[in-house]
Amino acid sequence: MQIILLEKVVNLGNLGDIVRVKDGYARNFLIPGKKARRATKDAIAEFEVRRADLEKVAAEKLAAATAQGEKLNGATVQISQKAGVDGRLFGSVTNADIADALKKQGLAEVEKSQVRLADGPLKLVGDHAIQIALHTDVVVDVTVSVLGEHA
Repeated sequence: MQIILLEKVVNLGNLGDIVRVKDGYARNFLIPGKKARRATKDAIAEFEVRRADLEKVAAEKLAAATAQGEKLNGATVQISQKAGVDGRLFGSVTNADIADALKKQGLAEVEKSQVRLADGPLKLVGDHAIQIALHTDVVVDVTVSVLGEHA
């Protein structure tokens, strides 16, 4: 299916690009998320009329994400979990736990999908470096300090 992108999409293209993607990806993710539209003649003409507005909105989102990223970059968030004597957690610290901890500690409000855990959920006590993708162009490094509570 040919679509026209209404915002920048990672590994796909920038605002205004006309790309071919699989039908399911377009129908189930891009179009419902208002990230793209079918590339019909009418849609392309309408996009060209609205292009300046869409670029302005995209620039505002990028500026807001950059400002939030400067505040968040290098921050440390502490999370307490029950752990055994060997430092392994009973359970794990997931991206949802990290997003909740960032919100509770007043650092930032992020979605769990923005938290990137390279090696999966955290299962050990200690400091772990993670990334938070606030925007397709803004990725910041945050340290998660997992504190063990002995049962």
